[in-house]
Amino acid sequence: MNKKTFFINVLAIPALFLQCKQQEELPKPNILWVTIEDTSPQFIGCYGDKNASTPVIDRLAEEGVRFTNAFATGTVCSPSRTAIITGVKTYKAGTGNHRSKYPVPEYIKGFPYYLQQQGYYTTNNVKTDYNVFGDREFITEAWNESSGRSGWWNREPGQPFFAVFNYNESHQSRTMTETYDWYLTNVLEHLTPEERIGDNEFDMPPFYLDSPEMRKQFARVYNSIKLTDNRIGELLTRLEEDNLRDSTIIFFYADHGQGMPRGKTNGINYGYRVPFIVWFPEMYKHLSPWGTASVVTDELIDFTDLAPTLISLAGGEIPKHLEGRPFLGTKRTKPVEHLFLSSDRSDNGIDMVRTVTDGRFVYSRNYLPYIYEARYIRYMEIGEIKQQMRNDLSENKLNLLQKSLFEPRPAEFLFDIENDLWETKNLADDPEYKPVLEKMRDLLKEEVLKSRDVMFLPEYEIGLLSDNTTAYEFRLVHEQYPLENIYEAASLAGFRGKKVAEQQVELLSNDNPVIRYWAILGLRSQNPEIVKPFSEVILEAMDDEYPPVAVIASAMAYGMLNDKNAVENLKLLCAHENLDISLMAVYSLLYIDPVQREPFIETIWKVREMADRDYNVRAACTDFLGSLGLVPNNPDYRE
Repeated sequence: MNKKTFFINVLAIPALFLQCKQQEELPKPNILWVTIEDTSPQFIGCYGDKNASTPVIDRLAEEGVRFTNAFATGTVCSPSRTAIITGVKTYKAGTGNHRSKYPVPEYIKGFPYYLQQQGYYTTNNVKTDYNVFGDREFITEAWNESSGRSGWWNREPGQPFFAVFNYNESHQSRTMTETYDWYLTNVLEHLTPEERIGDNEFDMPPFYLDSPEMRKQFARVYNSIKLTDNRIGELLTRLEEDNLRDSTIIFFYADHGQGMPRGKTNGINYGYRVPFIVWFPEMYKHLSPWGTASVVTDELIDFTDLAPTLISLAGGEIPKHLEGRPFLGTKRTKPVEHLFLSSDRSDNGIDMVRTVTDGRFVYSRNYLPYIYEARYIRYMEIGEIKQQMRNDLSENKLNLLQKSLFEPRPAEFLFDIENDLWETKNLADDPEYKPVLEKMRDLLKEEVLKSRDVMFLPEYEIGLLSDNTTAYEFRLVHEQYPLENIYEAASLAGFRGKKVAEQQVELLSNDNPVIRYWAILGLRSQNPEIVKPFSEVILEAMDDEYPPVAVIASAMAYGMLNDKNAVENLKLLCAHENLDISLMAVYSLLYIDPVQREPFIETIWKVREMADRDYNVRAACTDFLGSLGLVPNNPDYRE
C-alpha cells in the first residue's frame, strides 16, 4: 500500500465509523408484505411479458430489487405458507400434504412471534392456511391481529410494524375454477374497458391448445393479475397517505406458481418459481447488498429464507431450527448454489416430487410417475379450462406435448429454463446433459438423507405417529426411521425395466412395511408387460398386513392383471376406517382403464355419502363419478 492510499484509508475510517453509528441509531424499519396468489413471473410486465398490464408491480421493480430466482418451497397454498410462517421445509416438518394439519414441535413458532419480541406490531390481512395442528393457537401467538381489518393503523405511536396483506384476485378461483359468469362479475366488471386484456392479446403457453375456447379461459389470468395490480396500488397509496413510505421496506411476492393446469400442484418450474421484489426506502438502502433501484439479481432464495431474514432485520436472534439464510441486512450470509424444493399431495391429488435447481436447470424426481401432471384434483376438475383440455384430448386435437400432460411421467425431469422457459423438452435422456443430471441426482440424494425427509413415509404412517409425537422429531431417531434403507427402495420407484422390477419384487419381502410400500409403488409405475411375470408376488401382496401395500397391490392386480378377486379387496379398502387408506384406494381407481371402473360405481356412491369421510375422500369419489359422466364437473360438485 503506498502512502497516498494509506492516507486516504485513514481519513475514511471516521467517515465509516460515523456511517455505522448513524445506521445503529436508525429506528427499526417498518416491513410491509404484499402477497398475491397463484402467479408465475412470466405473466408480469417487469419479468418480460409485454402483454401484461402491471404498472404498480413494475414500478416497484423499477425502484427496487427484482429477483429472478425466487422459489416457493411447495406448489400449493398450505404447504407453501407453512414453510413461510415456520421457516422449516415441509419435508422436515411433515407438513407437505395439503391441509393435513399434523402437529409440529412447540418450539416451532410462527416467525412473527420473534418480531413481537423485538417490539414489532404484527398484523395479517387476512389469509393464514397454515398446515399445522392447533392452528388457532399458532395464529394467536404469531400475530397481534389477523383479520380482514388488520393493518399497521392499530399499533402504538411510533411502534415498528410488520404487516401482511394477501390479495386473492389472482387466485385459481378467479383464473379457472369458478364459472366464467362468476369471473365476469367478480373480476372483469371491476376493470375499465381500457384495462381489460382481450382473448387475442397475449401469447398462449405451448402446452395448452391455442384455440378460441382456451384463449377465452386463459385471458382470465391476465385480467385477474391486472385487478390484483390495481388493489396493490390502493394499498401503497394508503401507505403514502399515512406518511410511512419512507420508513417501510416493501416485499412483494406470490405464494407459488401459476394456478392453472400443469402449474400449481406440480413439482416443476411452472409450479415453484415466483415473482419476488423488495423495495427499500432511502433510509434503509444500506440493507440491500445489490443497490436499490432497477436492480435485477439472480441470487437463489426460497421461502424458508424469509423467516431468518425478517428476524435479523428486526434485530432478533435467529432460532437454531431455522435453516434458511438471511439474504438482506447486516447478518446476510453467503448465497447458495442450489435450492431443494418439494411437492406432495394437493387435496385428493396424491403425488410426491423432489426438486433441485440452480436457477437455470430444474431437476425434478417423480416418485409416483404413473400419476400424470394434469392429475385428478377436484378443485381443478371443476374448472372450465380443465374440462376443455379433456374434451380436446378426447377429440384428438392435442399435439404430443399437450397430450403428455395426461400421460404417465418419466421418473426424472430436467429442464433448461434459460432456453426453455415453458419446459417443453425433457433433457433427462439427452447424453449432452448427463453430467448435469448426475450432479442433480447426487445433490438430491444428499439432501434427502441429510434432512431426513420424513415424507418418504406414506401419509397413513405420518397420521398414526402424529398421535404421539411429531413427524419433525420422529425423523431424527434413526432406529425408528431407517431412511437410508427406505430411500434405497424409493430411489427405484419410477425407473422402468426388468432389472429394476426384479429388485422391487425382492424388496416386497422386506420386514420393514415402508420398504414394501415403496417396492409396490415402484412396481405400479412399471409397464404392464414388465409386471405380468411377477403376477403371483403381486397377488400375494394384496393380503399384506400393511394397508398402503394392500391398496396398491390390489389396484395393480385388478387394473394391470385383470384379477377379479381384487375387486372385493378394493371395495373394502375404499370404505376403510382410516381416511388416508380410503383416499388411496378411491384415488387408485382413477388410474385404471375407465372400462374397468364399472364394478366400483355403487361402492363409490356409498363411500361418498359416508358421514365420516373427509373432503379429500369425497373429492376423489366425485372425480371418479365425474370421469364416468355420472355427475357434472362444475363448482356445485366440488366434493
